[in-house]
Amino acid sequence: MRTQRILTQFISEELLEHRNGLELQGDDELLISGLIDSLGVMRLLTFIEEELDVEVPPEDVTIDNFRTISVITHYLHARTNST
Repeated sequence: MRTQRILTQFISEELLEHRNGLELQGDDELLISGLIDSLGVMRLLTFIEEELDVEVPPEDVTIDNFRTISVITHYLHARTNST
């Protein structure tokens, strides 16, 4: 999946840069585990909107939609296929 690979790369390189050697998996908890904080979520949203060209409405920014990279990927695909 191209989207999942792009998200994994961005999160690993830009949001987890201080965690050298951490190999992020698609099902790793991002928010509950504290890997990504609220500022990280905002940076991720900006990346998604600018680089993947998907608008995410504020009401969709929930733990359920942004829990893991796999969940985010599924959400983005559902969002782009419904428009």
